[in-house]
Amino acid sequence: MQHYQRIRDLREDSDLTQQELCERLKMHKTTYTNYEQGKHTVPLEFAQQLADFYDVSIDYIAGRTKFKHSMYREALTEDEQELLTQFRKLSERSKGRVEQFIEQLSGK
Repeated sequence: MQHYQRIRDLREDSDLTQQELCERLKMHKTTYTNYEQGKHTVPLEFAQQLADFYDVSIDYIAGRTKFKHSMYREALTEDEQELLTQFRKLSERSKGRVEQFIEQLSGK
């Protein structure tokens, strides 16, 4: 997915017109329209501004992830960090078994 598609989707999900968004961000509508239509590349500074405005990650805006929010290691407890570290050391087969076990425990 292209970044211009993501910024349009974010705007529409927020029920904002291009004009309303531009007024809030204090920018010219033509400039924003060119970004949203993919006519111009979105500058990093503007991508950061949009990420802050929509409370999403820059990676989400860039289409690098389907998750709107980043997972910061600081947000994890020490136990969660240790589990993640151990999980990453497992083989793909073992990871699949762990995932199945978690599904059984959660009743899915």
